[in-house]
Amino acid sequence: MISFTVTAVVFGVVFLAELPDKTALAGLVLGTRYRASYVFAGVAAAFALHVALAVAAGSVLTLLPQQIVHGLTGVLFLGGAAVLLMQKGAADGDEEVRRPENQSFWKVAGAGFMLILVAEFGDLTQIMTANLAARYDDPLSVGLGAVLALWAVAGLGIVGGRALMKRVPLELITKAAAVLMLGLGVWSLWEAVAG
Repeated sequence: MISFTVTAVVFGVVFLAELPDKTALAGLVLGTRYRASYVFAGVAAAFALHVALAVAAGSVLTLLPQQIVHGLTGVLFLGGAAVLLMQKGAADGDEEVRRPENQSFWKVAGAGFMLILVAEFGDLTQIMTANLAARYDDPLSVGLGAVLALWAVAGLGIVGGRALMKRVPLELITKAAAVLMLGLGVWSLWEAVAG
């Protein structure tokens, strides 16, 4: 059974954390060079794989006593908030993307898949997804919320990233994500101490 509340919370946290990330900019670059649907197919597949790995790692953490899990996730959320607040700015988008020789589905989707697979491995949002899976002990809801958030950010980056960044300052998005993670970290630590 999927919890709408857990899915919505995870979606919000992961969406805000991923917006200022290099992946949105990489999607934007790929989307300006290649057919958007092909790029999205590859990027979406890579994100689904990352979420599955993160949820599996988080599910293993649920085997530990609840107080330890709450304490661990609280510290990791606070660390994630600190990382976001100390960022000098998002990636500048200057990373080179290998251009496939033609616009075939498999070459374009493969380029998107490989770029995200490498760039996102061990990324903040993957670690956050594992934390959320451990925190809520609801792998299906967490996985659904995380993958939908990552797909939404990828879609925005591929289709309309430039327009969004002109209207909403990246610094504001980063600070909102950091405040949300800070709140989750404090709440998790409070539960660890109070429990």
